[in-house]
Amino acid sequence: MTAPATEPAAISVRRWGLDLGATALLVAVALVGFWPTFAGPSFIPAVVGGIVIGLAIAGVAAWRRWGILLIAGLTVAAYFVFGGAFALPHTAIVGVIPTLDTLQRLAVGTVTAWKQLLTTVAPVAAADGHLIVPFLLALVVTTVTASLALRLPQVAWALLPAGAALMLVIALGTPQPAFPIVQGLVFAIVSIAWLALRQIWAPQNMAVSVSEVDPSRAAHMRLRRLLAGVAVLAVAGGAGVATSAIAAPTEPRHVFRDVIIPPFNIRDYPSPLQAFRKNVRDEVDETLFTVQGLPKGARIRTAVMDQYDGMVYNVTDGGPTSSSAFSPLRSNMSPDAEGVPVTLNIAVDEYDAVWMPTAGVLSEIRFTGDRAEELRRGTYVNTATGTAVATPKLRKGDEYSVDAVIPNMPDDDRLADVDFGTVTLPKQSNVPEELTALAAETVSSAESPIEQVRALETFLAEGGFFSHGLEGEVLSRAGHTSERITTLIGGDQMIGDDEQYAVAMALLAGEIGIPVRVVMGYYPDDEQDGEPVFTATGDNVHAWVEVNFKGFGWLPFNPTPPEDQVPNDQNTKPRVDPKPQVLQPPPPPQEPVDLPPTLPDDRESEDENLNLAGIIGAILLIGGISLGIIALLMSPFIVIGAWKAAKRRSRRAAARTADRISGGWDELTDRAVDYGARLTPGGTRPEEAAAVVATLAVPRVADLAHRADADVFGPTDPTPEDVEAFWSEVDTIVGGLGEDAGFWKRTKARLSLRSLLGGSALSTGLQGLREAATARVRREPGTIESSSSTSTPAAPESETP
Repeated sequence: MTAPATEPAAISVRRWGLDLGATALLVAVALVGFWPTFAGPSFIPAVVGGIVIGLAIAGVAAWRRWGILLIAGLTVAAYFVFGGAFALPHTAIVGVIPTLDTLQRLAVGTVTAWKQLLTTVAPVAAADGHLIVPFLLALVVTTVTASLALRLPQVAWALLPAGAALMLVIALGTPQPAFPIVQGLVFAIVSIAWLALRQIWAPQNMAVSVSEVDPSRAAHMRLRRLLAGVAVLAVAGGAGVATSAIAAPTEPRHVFRDVIIPPFNIRDYPSPLQAFRKNVRDEVDETLFTVQGLPKGARIRTAVMDQYDGMVYNVTDGGPTSSSAFSPLRSNMSPDAEGVPVTLNIAVDEYDAVWMPTAGVLSEIRFTGDRAEELRRGTYVNTATGTAVATPKLRKGDEYSVDAVIPNMPDDDRLADVDFGTVTLPKQSNVPEELTALAAETVSSAESPIEQVRALETFLAEGGFFSHGLEGEVLSRAGHTSERITTLIGGDQMIGDDEQYAVAMALLAGEIGIPVRVVMGYYPDDEQDGEPVFTATGDNVHAWVEVNFKGFGWLPFNPTPPEDQVPNDQNTKPRVDPKPQVLQPPPPPQEPVDLPPTLPDDRESEDENLNLAGIIGAILLIGGISLGIIALLMSPFIVIGAWKAAKRRSRRAAARTADRISGGWDELTDRAVDYGARLTPGGTRPEEAAAVVATLAVPRVADLAHRADADVFGPTDPTPEDVEAFWSEVDTIVGGLGEDAGFWKRTKARLSLRSLLGGSALSTGLQGLREAATARVRREPGTIESSSSTSTPAAPESETP
């Protein structure tokens, strides 16, 4: 007799525990890839919450045998009920009970959270709503994976959503992986062990002939199989770790973040220093904005400029040679800042610009009023310099609060033995030649870094005179071009205002290697300093210099002479070893000082067009189809497109021009393979061209193959012009393939994996399996015939069920 093929209760309980536990481990291993994105474990509670809720939904639905629509409805309901606690706790009552604001953000976040995560420079802050992505992924993937595992006899199907989640997290993450070796090993070991145990516990494997096998022996055999499997996994894991230690990847990881760049360019906005004299002249009596909570001695900053090109001191937009990097507004921007924490309440009056008044080391900016959401989405912050840009442009009636840390200002005694800080700044260009010798001469007697800075500051503040050049004042031209600074330094008298003196000191300091930058902003005079409310006008706009000291950061210095230090006929600036001046060419016309109108932001219009009522209505109308499943199902196609695009970029950007030609030919053959061409591995380019022509009827490919051979194997390397012409021809041919094909054929080619897997171990293995299967089919008739002529003994009567 044999045991019935039904599943015993003990095995069923163990199988459920195995399925739910393995699902939780696989999803957790996949989502731990968000660690570099959040710079730590702040996303873990959202992931754990999504996994637990997803397991509960899948388990209850399998127990009650509910259908897919009911499971989808439960998933949607759980997302809105528990999303406030795990994804948006700062919007929920006591961090748990969702409010209307919570529900609105959860509904909109299913569409916008993905874009916000990718367009925010990592690390992102959990408090900015980015936890929606890991929570939604954990909830949906866990529900789908566990449901498939509990309902299907073949558990391998449940590995598909878990594997898709692993790929999607990598694509949504950063180029820096989290724990790649641990992730890969754990995911592989859990998957293999899960498949093996499910195979052992399968009902069809429970039938044992009691006449031939005794139960103790069967248990012993199962134990041996289990131990053998563990040994295989241990050996494979060890080999994988050893291989990864010596086989470092040759190329960096390509992720969506590399190609999805926030549509913001700081060069769209002229340097505010160009409008300095206009602010002084036209806004002297106007109330621009008011600030509550400004500490005594603190300054309001509007922009920090660190690059000079001979015409203007500019705010830079980041990069490997800059101290600046602008990113969308987020909270907790400077968690390690030291100093006095303050909260400034700023109300805008006549101020009309994109450069936001701020102070200190920025931590958070919160907008209020009718335009709060528009300003929040359109604000970009440079945490390195404290510069904030509101692309919608501030205007009368706008209000916002700034949480910042005001650094403590050390005295010169504390800086006596302190070196300059090590920071990377853009290279200055078109600096007047005479400034190098003048800077070295000015600091020749200084014995420490702080003494050098004070020497430059004193040279300008005590040796120069102050004038805005307005009506009734001594002539003083506006601007800070190379010609204007040469005139300031080389004339009989140094006459100017903050704009000229700040730039002059920055250029002098830069010539002798001092890390320096120019700052523009507002600060009260001695009588107003410390008042509860600071009123900013054109009369107290200023520009000054900041120098970086090791351990203290950027400290301010004032090279501008006092406003009562004005020139007259009797006082002239003493000249120290005057040198002949080199005539400078006349300055080209400066850019207009008026700021351009704010460019429209397509991203914002997309967000504003989202209709909350429409989204919720659509969710209810479709019967609660699970949110996020579409993105999960589409992720393989997105990965395929990104993979092909990454291969094209690496071929086009090869170091040698000959390799770029070879890469262009490879790009052409890959696309031809996707459209159905069959190429023989290891063939020459003319042979590959013949195969392409035979399949796709593209005669120009043959000429291009000979041209590629001539460029690659010729006596000299091809020129960049040859490379561009070759790639242009490749693009033309590839575009022709798509034009001649129909829509479905083009779509199939774009999603084809043939060009990606061609020549790989997987492709070779699949080809071998196909050939073996074909050979077996060809031998099958003879095998059947011979076997039919052989007598088969009847089964023993005692073994008949």
